[in-house]
Amino acid sequence: MSIEFFLTTLIIVASPGTGVVYTLAAGLSRGARASVLAAFACTLGIVPHLVAALTGLAALLHASALAFEIVKYAGVAYLLYMAWQTLRANGVLKVEAGADQRSSLRIVTDGVLVNILNPKLSIFFVAFLPQFITPGDPSPLARMLELSGVFMAATFIVFAIYGVFAAAMRDRVVGSPVVMAWMRRSFAAAFVALGARLALTER
Repeated sequence: MSIEFFLTTLIIVASPGTGVVYTLAAGLSRGARASVLAAFACTLGIVPHLVAALTGLAALLHASALAFEIVKYAGVAYLLYMAWQTLRANGVLKVEAGADQRSSLRIVTDGVLVNILNPKLSIFFVAFLPQFITPGDPSPLARMLELSGVFMAATFIVFAIYGVFAAAMRDRVVGSPVVMAWMRRSFAAAFVALGARLALTER
């Protein structure tokens, strides 16, 4: 496991994206437990992309313009839906003293979907991880799984740190209706911007 892989992974994971925005929103609105759940959900959402890379589905996304566009615009639509939900008083940024089982399930479901509906992640696994597998490696599949495991662990840890930090700031923002209104607008705008960036993404 090279230092270059660790550094590149940390840079990619720590860069603001849909998962980071979603985890921050969960921490600010529902607290530390919800933020860790969101981080776990976003990490879980990576698994289908890993499976796609290992089974060749990612190559299909890369080769087929139609398949890529279908998944991409499904992701765009979901991000716009998340933006709309964020603006609603009972949506993603609903402030709760304690999350019940239903809201916990909702956090996990939304977090998984946020990452599943991003076709670039599948192509990322095809283009990025093989660079760190030595040619002639006797067990390239095992090596791919090892690198993927490290990437997913880094994703969970970094996202959880983001979320717990946001949760620590929660008491300073949820008591003010004005701050909450601006926070909803800011996160909604972030989801729209991420959706627009995904819409402009090429294979």
